[in-house]
Amino acid sequence: MTDALERPDGPTVEEGSVVLDAKGLRALAHPVRVQLVELLRKYGPSTATRLAERLGVNSGTASYHLRQLGAAGFVEEDAERGNARERWWHSVHRTTELHGRDLADREPEAALAYLQSVAAAYTLRTQQTLNELQTMPRAWRGTFDMSDWALRLTPEETVALRQELRDVIARYRRDTPEAAASAPEGAERISVITHLLPELDTPAPSELHTGPETATGTETS
Repeated sequence: MTDALERPDGPTVEEGSVVLDAKGLRALAHPVRVQLVELLRKYGPSTATRLAERLGVNSGTASYHLRQLGAAGFVEEDAERGNARERWWHSVHRTTELHGRDLADREPEAALAYLQSVAAAYTLRTQQTLNELQTMPRAWRGTFDMSDWALRLTPEETVALRQELRDVIARYRRDTPEAAASAPEGAERISVITHLLPELDTPAPSELHTGPETATGTETS
């Protein structure tokens, strides 16, 4: 899920993406809805009952949230699969993007709830992989990576770094339920989750003066 993309540098929208407006942001400001959209994008069309089993909720809860997502335009009923007894749903978009600060400033509670739901989904996905890591084939165990680097950048440099990372990822094969059949033998789904986390709690160098002399200490990151 390319879901939480704060992009103050400009609205460049990928094909198959939806840019959140206020209505969409409020509709996704719930962890179950974020996970429902993720599952439909990952595995393709499904029913409320099957989705509920994956999420560990009852089917009534899943049905309610799917209807809310449908009203907001994130999912649609799959008429080719559905019948009088069972409704199938599919995702309308491949990715979701949150552009700039204006919307987040106008809808601060919804924006925070949405981003927290996305963060929780990423954490859950990481934990699920960790739980399965020891039973994976050796070749796939060797691909797993969790790393972090502390950098000191300006806001402009950070935006440039984010775009460079996106450009690198764009060179590789995107995964969709439809594309899985034509992928090379041995190809599996890979989730690349990036976080750029500003840490502004450290005083700036000009604030480290306690008087006529400069205070000294150990810099940590």
